[in-house]
Amino acid sequence: MSMKRKPLIAVVPLYDSAKDSLWMLPGYLDGLTAAGAIPIILPLHIQEEDYCQIKDSFNGYLLTGGHDINPALYNASRTDFCGDCCDARDRLESLVYKYAFADDRPVLGICRGIQLINVLMGGTLYQDIPDEFASEIHLEHHMQAPYDRTVHGIHIVHASPLEQLWHKRTKQVNSYHHQGIRTLGNDLEIMANADDGLIEGIYVPDHRFIWGIQWHPEFIYQKDTDQNRIFQKFVEACTDENNLIQTI
Repeated sequence: MSMKRKPLIAVVPLYDSAKDSLWMLPGYLDGLTAAGAIPIILPLHIQEEDYCQIKDSFNGYLLTGGHDINPALYNASRTDFCGDCCDARDRLESLVYKYAFADDRPVLGICRGIQLINVLMGGTLYQDIPDEFASEIHLEHHMQAPYDRTVHGIHIVHASPLEQLWHKRTKQVNSYHHQGIRTLGNDLEIMANADDGLIEGIYVPDHRFIWGIQWHPEFIYQKDTDQNRIFQKFVEACTDENNLIQTI
């Protein structure tokens, strides 16, 4: 019996430095699974030669949340407000993104993921929003649990891919981060800003699908169909026949 092939999506692991262990929030995997994909967690440590052996097995890549990005990646000195970094994650994601970008494979970056995309495209970050980001409007960007609720609004850019997906210009989202985009990276376009002006959504116009979002659909997609549509749109891009045919 012929069955429709599901896309394989590589997911960057989370790392617990206190326990020296890898882990994963189920919402990332469950959101992708519900959208029709098969998620597979990557090893944290892998040589580039070995990665090149497996990369064509994947139809897309999910860059998850987690540690702060090492400021050295955007040519900045570390401040006292920068949180713990994970150089192994920085190396892995830099490797993943380099080949995904070159091969035009879909990428979805969530929270740390949007920041990583921006940095790798030449942008910079606020190392701590309360300390470095000046705004007349105070928003709660670092909410407390539960995370399946909304805490602030975003304004969606007209004619952006996000507006085309949601058919709306404003939206309430959840939020759990203390860093954010300071200067936008090269060849990136903004899809959404928070009510205080902070960049909350980006994309690469000339690629199949490279999106970064600052909020957390993995916590709220079961309650909010708009957030579920982000996973669905990403999986659809990964399911494109021209993308699937290249895999092993």
